Amino acid sequence: MRPLRMPPEITALTRQIHDLWRRFDWLPEWAVIVLVTAGFVAGGWVAHKIVFMILRRVVKNRDVFWRGVVERARKKLRVMMILIGIGIGVTVSPMDPAPSADIREVLRFLFVLTLGWLASGLLDMWSVMHLKRYNIAVEDNLLARKHLTQTRILQRVAKVILFIVTVGLALMTIAGFRQWGVSLLASAGVVGIIAGLALQPILTNMVAGIQIALTQPIRLDDAVIVENEWGNVEEITATYVVVKLWDWRRMVLPLSYFISTPFQNWTRENARLIGSAFFYVDYEAPIDRLRTAFEGIVKASKLWDGDVQVMQVTDITARVLQVRCLASARSAGVAFDLRCEIREKLMAFMRDECREALPRDRLEWPQGEERPVSPSAL
Repeated sequence: MRPLRMPPEITALTRQIHDLWRRFDWLPEWAVIVLVTAGFVAGGWVAHKIVFMILRRVVKNRDVFWRGVVERARKKLRVMMILIGIGIGVTVSPMDPAPSADIREVLRFLFVLTLGWLASGLLDMWSVMHLKRYNIAVEDNLLARKHLTQTRILQRVAKVILFIVTVGLALMTIAGFRQWGVSLLASAGVVGIIAGLALQPILTNMVAGIQIALTQPIRLDDAVIVENEWGNVEEITATYVVVKLWDWRRMVLPLSYFISTPFQNWTRENARLIGSAFFYVDYEAPIDRLRTAFEGIVKASKLWDGDVQVMQVTDITARVLQVRCLASARSAGVAFDLRCEIREKLMAFMRDECREALPRDRLEWPQGEERPVSPSAL
């Protein structure tokens, strides 16, 4: 690639400046270069201070977003001003053209990376301001978790894309890497196929992340059952999901799992859930009396949400009746505690006040045969 041609007036001005520095022949050339570069860097620093002093006054009475943008951009713009100062310094200093051109090439590379860093900071600030409108600490946090999940996933995907674009543009500023990249893309078709196959899992998960952010089969803090384990969605990254299981273990699953594999989401529309507790009672158990006791236990519980309470005989086996108790609660964790409370108190009721409901084994003796006498009856 041919080098860019400088306008004649700029070239002449640069030569005059070089001649001016060479008049200071009583100083070593490296000292002149350092002094000139330091002077322009100091000028960029001062300009940065002045600009931010003005910007702070401008956004002082504006909303929090613009104040946050100014504060987050402070360090990035300072780095950019320093890079510009170094570039001007090495250009007008009495440095030889070849090393001066190399340094400017490196400075352009760093400048593009700093622009990407600045864009990443703006993206983070927008995410923070957007999520401030939603409080996930409240009990009914369905809407907050929806926006939190969307924002986090899209933020991470956007950062990955921004990183790729920034690094690509930065490498395009270096002639050697640009030529290498063009020759590689033009001639290595097999390498491109291999690279595409190698990147397939990453691209699949990125697409799955975008799909999850838009359709939201899961959200942060959702109660889910995956791989026969119950837990809550703790973290959603650009490539995987962390599920905190009930015993504090962490299950890590790829994003594509939640697109291609069936799973249970107990908080998809709301956190309310119906819990079930099963009992096995004798054939002669007074079901109406057990139902009255069950209703009294549920109504007296602070865990019940006041909606569903049902007790039914759901099966008859060779020895016992199967009784199912249903009761609703405001969340999955509360429903679990309510089920345990129903089991404990209803079993205590059958043990203390309704022993005829407890399962028993029956023996029938043929007619005419003498039954054995129990030792306790003697």
